[in-house]
Amino acid sequence: MKLKTIYKLFTITFVAILAFSCNDNLDQIGFSIQPDKDRLTVGIDTLQLQARTVQVDSVFGKTNYPVLGEYADPVFGSIKSEYIAEFYLPKGLEFKDGAVIDSVSVEISYTSLIGDSIAPMSLSVYEVTKSLKGTNDFTHIDPEQFADMTAPLGVQSFTGKNSTYRTKSYTADDFTTVTYTEYFINVDLPKTIGESFLEEYNKAGHGKLSDTDTFREYFPGLYFTTSFGNSTIISADLTSLLVHYHYLDEKGSSTNQDTIRTDVFKLNNTPEVRQINHIKSNNEELLADNSDVTYIKSPAGVNTEIVFPISQVHDNLQSMALNLVNFTVYALPDESEKGMVKLSPPDYLLLINKDSLNGFFENRKLRDNVTSFLSEKFDPSTYSYKFNNISSMINYYNQEFDGEPYDLTYYLIPVDATYTNVQQGYSTQQVLTKIQNLMWPTATILDKRAGSLQLELIFSKL
Repeated sequence: MKLKTIYKLFTITFVAILAFSCNDNLDQIGFSIQPDKDRLTVGIDTLQLQARTVQVDSVFGKTNYPVLGEYADPVFGSIKSEYIAEFYLPKGLEFKDGAVIDSVSVEISYTSLIGDSIAPMSLSVYEVTKSLKGTNDFTHIDPEQFADMTAPLGVQSFTGKNSTYRTKSYTADDFTTVTYTEYFINVDLPKTIGESFLEEYNKAGHGKLSDTDTFREYFPGLYFTTSFGNSTIISADLTSLLVHYHYLDEKGSSTNQDTIRTDVFKLNNTPEVRQINHIKSNNEELLADNSDVTYIKSPAGVNTEIVFPISQVHDNLQSMALNLVNFTVYALPDESEKGMVKLSPPDYLLLINKDSLNGFFENRKLRDNVTSFLSEKFDPSTYSYKFNNISSMINYYNQEFDGEPYDLTYYLIPVDATYTNVQQGYSTQQVLTKIQNLMWPTATILDKRAGSLQLELIFSKL
């Protein structure tokens, strides 16, 4: 007997046992006293799904942690990310009286990277000359339309594991101490930037340095891109603009003597202001027709489109109740034995109706388990994404189409899912609080061969 047949018989037996082992409070349904012709019957149907790799023009890329760098993957192709950063002017930030500008620099700190950590890269910083007001947060924005590209303000070479770093630690939830390394890229910028800030600050009411909004109009930000190397991508935890200066502290010493002191006028790229990623990606080979596999790649907008041919089970949906539809997507491990592929599978996939994608991320929506489902976290032991029971999707559209045959088109999209610990009575529950487009580079190959990408539908009828 074929394994598939055994599996179906086992499933039917299991569902039947489950039905007959219901709580006695359900006796009025008549499981135990119905005549044979009225007993619960179970049916199973299998749908082979259709899938292909697609690419959206742009993804909603609003994030607190911009991605910077370029990496050429031997399987999934190249990907390059650059970003524009505005800077937040905190209330109370000031230049001391008599300030004299010494230097200006920008600093990027990071803890996460992929690629070759010792290969040389080059970072170029350009001045943004046009306000970002009115722009959106999609990755198709062209930074060169906002920046002065005649010459960079500063250039700095670096490696993933840069020579400038410090070791930090924190206490985890299990009270263990976690130690990690924070790396820094420092780029010297023209001193004239700080001098213009100081000149504006010394105007009545501190001029356009009076609040964050007017400051953003005065200084729209900086554009960061790599100009050399394609081996490393980093996640910028914090981008800071530093204006170093000195001033005379009259009679400020312990002996009442005049003292020269130094200080810094520091501005950070924070969630209160804009940071817009621009993504360039080579995906031509991934988008080619393939009868066996499809691809997922972030943040390149490469998704898998799945067609659910529900019309093929139309008769059953009209005459029987749909109880269970388990859906699992299987990935394929990298075939390279040399460890050249650095892009790992994303942790989560979002299954979303193609027609529901517009506005989903922009409006900060969560899964509704009808038009959108979130997978369980990627299982490296089975190399799969499990969605559990998606029968609610089919039952919903069965009503929407009012008995007419239909098919459904959904996308599989790599996402970043945030869970928050919420206290409920004496226990703590993890609650999904945010779903965002995944901006960190990931990629995987999905198996769509016959028997792999399919649905097992379990029906019941009284």
